[in-house]
Amino acid sequence: MANLITFVCLGNICRSPMGEQIAREWARRAGVDVRFDSAGTSDEEVGNPIDPRAARVLRQHGYPVGNHRAKQISRDLISRSTLVLAFEQSHLSRLSRLAPQAANLTLVTDFDPDADRGSGIPDPWFHGPAAFDATLVAIEAAMPGLLDTIRNTGD
Repeated sequence: MANLITFVCLGNICRSPMGEQIAREWARRAGVDVRFDSAGTSDEEVGNPIDPRAARVLRQHGYPVGNHRAKQISRDLISRSTLVLAFEQSHLSRLSRLAPQAANLTLVTDFDPDADRGSGIPDPWFHGPAAFDATLVAIEAAMPGLLDTIRNTGD
């Protein structure tokens, strides 16, 4: 069975579904056998679709949007995941409280060699369209490093 990589943000309507779709497409293009999922630390958006601004930027850059519905992260999903990629330190803290023994928690930006260690990717929800474009660029910057890690992890 392929590795499962789970992206986690606050509500699971902007960053984490963007990460899921971008990573899925990069892995498909690279021929890397891996599964992706996403979830939020909060339950506020459970059941809601991807934010229209996130969907727009994905489509503009040639990524699929899928039929996303937000869900909340669970201890079970953490344990089934090879890696759980958070977007901010606050998400890592929440994940660590939920699954204190988990050794698979890290930040998306930890896979970007040009990002400051521990920097995270800010929530674009509070900002205009340019913030969603910046989020996409930051996620893409982490993809080569993430795919290298997946390849080196094996099944």
